[in-house]
Amino acid sequence: MPERKFRVWRGDDNGGDYESYDVEVEQGMVVLDAVHLIQSRQANDLAVRWNCKAGKCGSCSVEINGKPKLACMTRLNDYAPDETISVQPLKAFPVIKDLVCDVSWNYEQNKRIPPLKPKPRDKDGQFRMMQRDVDRVQEFRKCIECFLCQDVCHVVRDHDAKDKFVGPRFMVRLASLEMHPLDEEDRIPKIKEEFGSGMCNITRCCTEVCPEHINITDNGIIPLKERVVDRYYDPIARLLRKIRG
Repeated sequence: MPERKFRVWRGDDNGGDYESYDVEVEQGMVVLDAVHLIQSRQANDLAVRWNCKAGKCGSCSVEINGKPKLACMTRLNDYAPDETISVQPLKAFPVIKDLVCDVSWNYEQNKRIPPLKPKPRDKDGQFRMMQRDVDRVQEFRKCIECFLCQDVCHVVRDHDAKDKFVGPRFMVRLASLEMHPLDEEDRIPKIKEEFGSGMCNITRCCTEVCPEHINITDNGIIPLKERVVDRYYDPIARLLRKIRG
């Protein structure tokens, strides 16, 4: 069997470095397979998070040759046979050990978001929605919370703004609620002031790394920005609000 060269980051929150491994690989293997071989044959104490190995749980998020990816969905034949494959933990979050990060910050952001507040039922006791409205929010429900979009977002990653911007994943969560045809909660003030919609500068890097192909920027973040602009910066809308009291 042919061998591939790997560099895997080893360490913890106190620091670390890459270690090199030669791995015998077979056709059809993915990066997670290679990491498991390293773990079983060369480094039994290597820490890696994974679960489904089918691209649906989001657990095996890492950076492969500097790009945020799911290890279970990244094939070895995506790289040249003589190319060394580097695997490291997500840079946006604190390292626990080796390839495992502490992503608990994300769950704290989710707790801050006001939940769905359904409008009253129709007189016959039913809720009714148009199919086009259902289709619009269904896209956002495909999120597997791999947090690759959070990792690649330069605001979250490079600007120490985690107390001001919830990141792409939770802008999508906000969009799924704000666009829900049955929801009555007004989250626009929080989206502007607390969740930091204005900090996104629409580079679309989050959309590019999403393994579920959610159009995070165009279908989620930009519509939320537009709602904030309509509420706070549209002079005609502001005048109409004053007239109506």
